[in-house]
Amino acid sequence: MKKLGLMLLAGALSVGVAVAQDSVKQDTKDAGHDTKQAGKDVGHATATGAKDTGHATKDAGKDVGHATATGAKDTGHATKTAAKDTGHATKDAGKDVGHATATGAKDVGKGTEDAGKDVGHATKKVFGDDKSKSTNTSKPTPQ
Repeated sequence: MKKLGLMLLAGALSVGVAVAQDSVKQDTKDAGHDTKQAGKDVGHATATGAKDTGHATKDAGKDVGHATATGAKDTGHATKTAAKDTGHATKDAGKDVGHATATGAKDVGKGTEDAGKDVGHATKKVFGDDKSKSTNTSKPTPQ
């Protein structure tokens, strides 16, 4: 009986080892399938994320382009208006300077004329009228 017991024990152990080997094989197979599926899922997520990022980048680029064009247009209009205003201000300032120069020159001329008259009157007072002294009856002194 001992032999039979040993044989039964050996048979049971070999069935247990065979079942354990099948279980490890199946676990390894399942792990491979799970890894493969996880890889596919990551690939799909990466592709979707890249596609969404590409669209967002494209839309942002369009928005930046439109904003840049609008800003440049506004800057151009502002520059044109500022140049126009500067031109008008320069023109007006030139007119004002011209008028002031003309008025100043006129005032200086009038002042010079008045001063000349005053000097003439003062000279007449001091030296008298030359017309009345022109009737000189004296003889020249010989030398």
